[in-house]
Amino acid sequence: MTGRRDHWETVWTTKSPEAVSWHQDDPAPSLAMIEAAGLRKDAAIVDVGGGASVLVDRLLERGHVHVAVLDVSGAALRVAAERLGPLGDDVHWIESDVTSWSPVPGLFDLWHDRAVLHFLTDPAEQAAYAAVLKRATGPGATVILATFAPDGPEKCSGLPVRRHDGATLSALLGPDFRLIEERRQAHVTPGGSTQNFAWCRFARV
Repeated sequence: MTGRRDHWETVWTTKSPEAVSWHQDDPAPSLAMIEAAGLRKDAAIVDVGGGASVLVDRLLERGHVHVAVLDVSGAALRVAAERLGPLGDDVHWIESDVTSWSPVPGLFDLWHDRAVLHFLTDPAEQAAYAAVLKRATGPGATVILATFAPDGPEKCSGLPVRRHDGATLSALLGPDFRLIEERRQAHVTPGGSTQNFAWCRFARV
């Protein structure tokens, strides 16, 4: 886990947020799935691996008042916090590796992860991720996971990835999570290449 933290600290201290391949000016797929979940404005949301993403900005603009952003890289979180300025004081910034995080049980109404899970290629780490997700959410919670699709890239940021679809994500989460929606997205990177993503929205039963 130290190696993972070092890798992402290097990324976020040597590259601008707009230059990384996963950058989005507009996090439209995330916002569409979050809106479809029909959350109250006071629902507790965690953006796992949110880093320097502007999703937190958009959520605050839409009136969500309980937003947390978790990332293994403190440098990434600082980029987002500095961008938000005083608005960032209302965000819960969590510097942690998700696989070893200990959230308050059942705290979050929505778990959002765009492009963290697919970096966990070891089955033991995938199981640890699922265990943390289950601890963090309770019955009725929404889980949104976006990973590289089966025909997506095999590597990202120099690291191997584990590609997924609705079936593999359902198997990982288990019977307590019902797949509500599955979409594909062709993400165009700042460099102009295309990466195919699978987006899945689950409801915890």
